Amino acid sequence: MRRRYPRYRDSGVEWLGEIPDHWELRRLGRIGSFFKGGGGTKEDETDDGVPCVRYGDLYTQHEYLIRHTRAHIAEEAAADYRELEYGDVLFAGSGETIDEIGKSAANLIEGRAYCGGDVIILRPAVEADATYLGYAAACQPSVYQKACMGRGVTVMHIYSRELKQMLILIPPLEEQQTIAEFLDRETAKIDHLADRKRLLIERLEEYRQALITRTVTHGLSPRAARAASLDPSPRLKPSGVEWLGDVPDHWKFMRLGRFGSFFKGGGGTKEDETDAGVPCVRYGDLYTQHEYLIKDTRAHIAEGATGNYRELEYGDVLFAGSGETIDEIGKSAANLIEGRAYCGGDVIVFRPAVEADATYLGYAADCQPSVYQKACMGRGVTVMHIYSRELKQMLIPLPPLEEQQTIAEFLDERLERIDTLTSRVEAAIERLAEYRAALITAAVTGKIDVRGDMPAEPERVVA
Repeated sequence: MRRRYPRYRDSGVEWLGEIPDHWELRRLGRIGSFFKGGGGTKEDETDDGVPCVRYGDLYTQHEYLIRHTRAHIAEEAAADYRELEYGDVLFAGSGETIDEIGKSAANLIEGRAYCGGDVIILRPAVEADATYLGYAAACQPSVYQKACMGRGVTVMHIYSRELKQMLILIPPLEEQQTIAEFLDRETAKIDHLADRKRLLIERLEEYRQALITRTVTHGLSPRAARAASLDPSPRLKPSGVEWLGDVPDHWKFMRLGRFGSFFKGGGGTKEDETDAGVPCVRYGDLYTQHEYLIKDTRAHIAEGATGNYRELEYGDVLFAGSGETIDEIGKSAANLIEGRAYCGGDVIVFRPAVEADATYLGYAADCQPSVYQKACMGRGVTVMHIYSRELKQMLIPLPPLEEQQTIAEFLDERLERIDTLTSRVEAAIERLAEYRAALITAAVTGKIDVRGDMPAEPERVVA
């Protein structure tokens, strides 16, 4: 358990409570001056040049501190921008949600740097540690204050006149430096642990994809095959496809066009959607909602609008007809909805004419070799397209029906285990993020005394 300070006093602020007796509580307007960021457009950006902080980068690139920038601007464009100083605290002037309005970070770039428009700059006029101010201006109580200041409906805005009233705690300078060093060290430990867990999630996803591909193209592993009463060592034959290799001798290897028919999805618009109604698969949902299998839908359409849509059958395989990248074109999933369901436009529907297991087809049509085939079929530049005439040529392995069902059941069970483990790791990452935010808040509001937690180090550059 971490130490508390020897003496506290009432801050006079309900949501802040007690603060260390020797700390000051100040409004930002008493710490320094505010400036507006400069103008310019994204056309000014270059691969190299002078560092520039865009307001959107405060949401996506910088957390508490700015050590380097994503964007750079040409030297001749710099006059249109606001030049920054080391230790400036930058606030985003607009945002999408009330909880994120005024997202901020302190500038720790030693050399020249600039910022674009819709940025509000606080330039401290008192001696303060730049890193401490970065943590203090974006800790949880500061986020709460900025949320109370935000204005707007579809887009939220915040202004310097409100930010001047924001309260932060100011310890003595040496203590600010100690807190900053402590938080740098501790957050680095937390970030390292979180990165290791994210790497584990990446490895689980790679294993998941490999397991699906291996199983739907070569069958169950010998151990799994024995458990399912299948031949653990079937005879193999060349598939005739270099990137697939040998496949079990008793499997068929067929083009989609030889064992089913293709249909275009229906039309209609998003105005047809209702909170309740008939399930409808939108082409975009194949990218965001469905992976291999469609068990329910995000969208529903009114009964009176169904005539504008393509009605689906159980076991249909749906392909997205367009997409943003060549690697994702033709994203597909099999329909496992038992009752009525429809699909909208820009969807290609494959309906098997032979007896096949719907779940197996869902896995097989979007495993890695199938993704590779669809990528080779995609056409376009800014938007990629794929058509049924190409999809008819796509090759899929077809084991006997009973073996398809066994493979589908095996993958359902194994993927559920992998997804459960992935969810646990994701929950652990969330808890680390919560602990990290709570630790920063506790340190910059004086709820914990970190002065004895680090050895003395060279003095930090101050703003």
